[in-house]
Amino acid sequence: MASAPETKLPGTESPDAGSSFIEEFYSPVNLIIIAIIFVLVYKIYAKFTKVPAETPAVELPKIRKDMTVAELRQYDGNQADGRVLVAVNGWIFDVTRGRRFYGPGGPYAAFGGKDASRGLATFSVMSSDKEYDDLSDLNSMEMESVKEWEAQFREKYDLVGRLLKPGEEPINYSDEEPEDTDTSTPSPTEDKKEQ
Repeated sequence: MASAPETKLPGTESPDAGSSFIEEFYSPVNLIIIAIIFVLVYKIYAKFTKVPAETPAVELPKIRKDMTVAELRQYDGNQADGRVLVAVNGWIFDVTRGRRFYGPGGPYAAFGGKDASRGLATFSVMSSDKEYDDLSDLNSMEMESVKEWEAQFREKYDLVGRLLKPGEEPINYSDEEPEDTDTSTPSPTEDKKEQ
């Protein structure tokens, strides 16, 4: 019986054939060409994926005044200067730096130009539509949460003033007067509970 002729698969001729391919691949000329190709591909990739630098935000003049809920609504980020104010625990903060969160289209846009206290206390992205929300129906855990949020806002954002209760008169702040950022001062909602 005659045996079938052996057919050799490409690359299985001899052990030296595979090593010659590796030697050719790792030759200095090929490595330089591969490095140049990687650099060019990276430059092309970087050019098309480059995020345009954001234009620096125009620094708005600081405002320092007490406001009613109706006045606060005007600062939801939809006006010409784009300023966004948010009230927390009876204090108003300028959150314009966080416009991408609190401004129009942001995940917390419902808080822009409104009192966010109830929403922050109850972990709900809903703001109060009441003329003035005294937060008297919140439990102690929710009030503690509001106070923690107030402390975070005090650290991160500029204090504008107090959120006025109906019939309450605003304080006239002078430019020379330092900001009242002392957290030991009772908030407007704490004043009501102490009485």
